[in-house]
Amino acid sequence: MPKIKTNRGAAKRFKVSGSGAIKRGQSHRRHILTKKSTKRKRQLRTAAQLHRSDVAAARRMIPYA
Repeated sequence: MPKIKTNRGAAKRFKVSGSGAIKRGQSHRRHILTKKSTKRKRQLRTAAQLHRSDVAAARRMIPYA
Protein backbone atom coordinates (compact mmCIF):
# COMPACT_ATOMS: atom_id res chain seq x y z
CA MET A 1 0.00 0.00 0.00
CA PRO A 2 1.55 3.36 -0.99
CA LYS A 3 1.93 6.20 1.41
CA ILE A 4 -0.67 8.98 1.37
CA LYS A 5 0.53 12.37 0.22
CA THR A 6 0.15 15.23 2.66
CA ASN A 7 -1.63 18.34 1.38
CA ARG A 8 1.22 20.84 1.73
CA GLY A 9 -1.09 23.86 2.00
CA ALA A 10 -2.92 22.24 4.91
CA ALA A 11 0.35 21.18 6.56
CA LYS A 12 1.43 24.84 6.67
CA ARG A 13 -1.90 26.01 8.11
CA PHE A 14 -2.71 23.38 10.75
CA LYS A 15 -0.85 21.87 13.71
CA VAL A 16 -1.99 18.98 15.87
CA SER A 17 -1.91 19.58 19.64
CA GLY A 18 -0.82 17.02 22.21
CA SER A 19 -4.42 16.05 22.92
CA GLY A 20 -5.08 15.53 19.20
CA ALA A 21 -7.05 18.72 18.57
CA ILE A 22 -6.19 20.65 15.40
CA LYS A 23 -5.01 24.23 15.86
CA ARG A 24 -5.29 26.97 13.27
CA GLY A 25 -4.20 30.58 13.03
CA GLN A 26 -6.64 33.45 13.23
CA SER A 27 -7.60 35.41 10.13
CA HIS A 28 -7.73 39.22 9.64
CA ARG A 29 -4.09 39.89 10.54
CA ARG A 30 -2.50 40.28 7.12
CA HIS A 31 -3.16 43.87 6.12
CA ILE A 32 -5.18 47.01 6.95
CA LEU A 33 -3.85 46.80 10.51
CA THR A 34 -3.85 50.54 11.27
CA LYS A 35 -7.59 50.72 11.89
CA LYS A 36 -7.64 47.62 14.11
CA SER A 37 -7.11 48.16 17.80
CA THR A 38 -3.99 46.89 19.55
CA LYS A 39 -6.16 44.65 21.73
CA ARG A 40 -7.82 43.09 18.69
CA LYS A 41 -4.48 42.44 16.96
CA ARG A 42 -3.01 40.93 20.13
CA GLN A 43 -5.97 38.57 20.52
CA LEU A 44 -5.66 37.48 16.89
CA ARG A 45 -2.13 36.19 17.60
CA THR A 46 -3.39 33.25 19.64
CA ALA A 47 -4.21 29.97 17.90
CA ALA A 48 -7.80 28.75 17.72
CA GLN A 49 -9.15 25.22 17.48
CA LEU A 50 -10.55 23.97 14.22
CA HIS A 51 -14.34 23.62 14.21
CA ARG A 52 -15.67 20.11 14.84
CA SER A 53 -17.27 19.91 11.38
CA ASP A 54 -13.91 20.63 9.65
CA VAL A 55 -11.73 18.21 11.64
CA ALA A 56 -12.40 15.13 9.47
CA ALA A 57 -11.40 16.95 6.28
CA ALA A 58 -8.24 18.34 7.89
CA ARG A 59 -7.22 14.90 9.17
CA ARG A 60 -7.49 13.49 5.65
CA MET A 61 -5.24 16.26 4.35
CA ILE A 62 -2.57 15.82 7.06
CA PRO A 63 -2.56 12.04 7.68
CA TYR A 64 0.85 11.82 9.41
CA ALA A 65 0.66 14.90 11.64
